[in-house]
Amino acid sequence: MTNTSVKSANPAQCKIGFIGTGIMGNSMAGHLLAGGYPVQVFNRTKEKAAGLIARGATWANSLAELAAQADVIITIIGYPRDVEETYLGPQGILANAKNGAIAIDMTTSSPALAVQIAAAGSKKGVACLDAPVSGGDVGARDAKLSIMVGGDATAFDQVLPLFQLMGNNIALLGPAGSGQNTKLCNQIVIASTIMGVCEGLSFAKKAGLDPLAVLKVIGSGAASSTQLNMLGPKMVQGDFAPGFMIEHLVKDLGISITESEQMGLNLPGLKQAKKLYDLLMTKELGRSGTQALFKVYLENLA
Repeated sequence: MTNTSVKSANPAQCKIGFIGTGIMGNSMAGHLLAGGYPVQVFNRTKEKAAGLIARGATWANSLAELAAQADVIITIIGYPRDVEETYLGPQGILANAKNGAIAIDMTTSSPALAVQIAAAGSKKGVACLDAPVSGGDVGARDAKLSIMVGGDATAFDQVLPLFQLMGNNIALLGPAGSGQNTKLCNQIVIASTIMGVCEGLSFAKKAGLDPLAVLKVIGSGAASSTQLNMLGPKMVQGDFAPGFMIEHLVKDLGISITESEQMGLNLPGLKQAKKLYDLLMTKELGRSGTQALFKVYLENLA
């Protein structure tokens, strides 16, 4: 158990530092501001935080400055290497955070790295939670994210009010790394589900059916899923704008394959999805939405 100075995330006693104001982070930090919390932000590109600053957030000139002042530090950034540098680097969070602070990494990252960060944080008197999210840009915007948490139960209880401002399905899954492992389960399921949606729509088109009519019918039956009902129409309409970018899913699937292989687990659907998404990366479509996988199937229908 880690002692913390956070008073159950009371807005009057809890200053939040938020790092990463991209598609997801911008909305998430906005909900914390709307909840009455003082929020200080830091991002590689200040312009991406302009909207939050206009709403009352303050800007930190450096990661170290933010870490030194915050009671709760939240990160949602890019890749495991970014997480490692942000938390463990000489100018990072753990080198500068005050004793009793709580740090929450909401990036999808490596479970092993989450364990390493939690252990390092414990030595510094900082409770570190891994709390990746699912729900995409819509879930972040509507404060309906699923938040999967690993780490100290006392710290979790203290920051639960913050999680509740950002999501509506929040669970502590176990010790450090458990949140990341749960998120990898999520990504593994999503990857094969998107392939299934693409294949079903390919079959519908080849059979001469109206794909949108098919989606309407099967979307309320046993085939129903968020991927089918949200991404299926976008595939049909050729809308490949990102809610969740391919390059980020490819990163997540790579971590999932590494972790599963270390467990001696063979997951052929996961490997096939990674192969198909890697193909889209070679076509420079990494910043398209994950539904752009349908382009691979459209080529076979041509």
